[in-house]
Amino acid sequence: MERTTTAAAVAALLAAAALGLAPHQAQAAPAPAAAVAADAPAASPELRFHDIPGSGGITLKGNVFTPAGAASGRKYPLIVLPTSWGMPQIEYIAQARKLADSGYVVVSYTSRGFWLSGGQIEVAGPPDIADVSAVIDWALANSPADADHIGLGGVSYGAGISLLASAHDPRVKAVVAMSGWADLIESIYSGRTQHLQAAGMLGAAGYLTGRPGPELQSILGDFLGSRLDREQQMIEWGRKRSAAEQVDRINANGAAVMLGNAWGDTIFPPNQYAKFYERLTGPKRLEFRPGDHATAEGTGLLGLPNDTWTNAHRWFDRYLKGERNGVDTEAPVQIKSRSDEGYEGYADWKSVGAGGSERLALSDSEHVFANVDSGANGGIIFLSSILDQFVKAPPTASIPLLPRAFAAVWQSERHDSPRRVRGTVALHTTVTPTKADGTFVAYLYDVGPLGIGKLVSNAPYTFHGRTPGRAFGVDLELFSTAYDVPAGHRLALVVDTVDPLYIEHNPTGAQLTFSSPRSDPSYVSVPLREQ
Repeated sequence: MERTTTAAAVAALLAAAALGLAPHQAQAAPAPAAAVAADAPAASPELRFHDIPGSGGITLKGNVFTPAGAASGRKYPLIVLPTSWGMPQIEYIAQARKLADSGYVVVSYTSRGFWLSGGQIEVAGPPDIADVSAVIDWALANSPADADHIGLGGVSYGAGISLLASAHDPRVKAVVAMSGWADLIESIYSGRTQHLQAAGMLGAAGYLTGRPGPELQSILGDFLGSRLDREQQMIEWGRKRSAAEQVDRINANGAAVMLGNAWGDTIFPPNQYAKFYERLTGPKRLEFRPGDHATAEGTGLLGLPNDTWTNAHRWFDRYLKGERNGVDTEAPVQIKSRSDEGYEGYADWKSVGAGGSERLALSDSEHVFANVDSGANGGIIFLSSILDQFVKAPPTASIPLLPRAFAAVWQSERHDSPRRVRGTVALHTTVTPTKADGTFVAYLYDVGPLGIGKLVSNAPYTFHGRTPGRAFGVDLELFSTAYDVPAGHRLALVVDTVDPLYIEHNPTGAQLTFSSPRSDPSYVSVPLREQ
């Protein structure tokens, strides 16, 4: 009871703050079954808190904004916003009000299993998808929502749920999915490597703010416990929760889909969004900006000016209202470099690196001992990419001082002109292990005159069941990025075996040799912007 009361009070206060009300205007949350209009000026959209029936008989805690002075008998386009992981129903209050100001009915609700909503955390499982349709049904019956003009949107968890729901409910005409995932396995298990900090953070937040279901508890335990015998079950579980596995249904339903993400997203890296975008056949838009998970749209949740949310509104206006605002005539792929403030527009994702690629030959054989962190790291979840976003300070390493016993290092010559890295860096190499299992992490650095390397990108790779002493080829995509390397700098590839971001699988005493056979040379391919 104490937790319920506290959560309700916090929700009321935060809602008041988002609406610009003075503290004394915030009202205590009503009894669960009640719905009370929030204090607001007469010209403002009306906000009401509701208990909304979800799927399977549970109750979802939600709120509804309707346009100010909504005329009797008139219908308005509907936007449904499921909350992010661990967030309460008031997450979107500021943006929901703005949308209602421009003529939308907006329903936001706390996703099942979190805070005061019923049920257990299903991680965008079938009950979550059914909840979206149930909320739409409720909104059509209890608000002036227009059944022919329905949109979904959200940040992170809300984005993933929205994409999946658009595959199952053909009434959805537009989706805006910010900082979400399309491929859950590629997001937190890329390179067959557990993203430790990402999964740990999600698990901890789930237990703190909600009620993980037994399936999630089992999967999380197997995942963090490196249960290789359960790997296929974990992969199948993730595929059922990945919009990439249902892209044909999304295309058949025809919703207009806008995707937005950050280059440094440590929860849902950008590669999987770009691949998913290329497979969409309906109206679509892809935006990448500097930052980490949800930081690109975070200020918009506080009601501050925000490019991501501005374009989200334009997307809904175009595809739910039919407004000719130009969002569909702009280049559909919009990116902002981590080194520049301007936007670059492209016709599609493959055009991002259309300037060709530069190859760094990895001709020298390198031998490293595993189980020791060399000092080359991908940073700390959230913190490192936020520093990069706001003060252009990505993770760094002194390349000359990296211990060569534990780090393989290859460097290019100094570049006499800038290199505008755009897209996905690809590594091809040959690895010979001394043990059957192992992990390594590849890093691409921008190295200045003093030897200080700034991290451009990275990615992990894990193998199991290999024959010790027998070489095998590896193709690894690093996380997509947009980074400008100044003239006079070098590019360096560094490979080591330990990074706090990931779980590593190197047995005690393991060693790895990276070679470049004449018949199959090793290299790093760096995609460049067209000059």
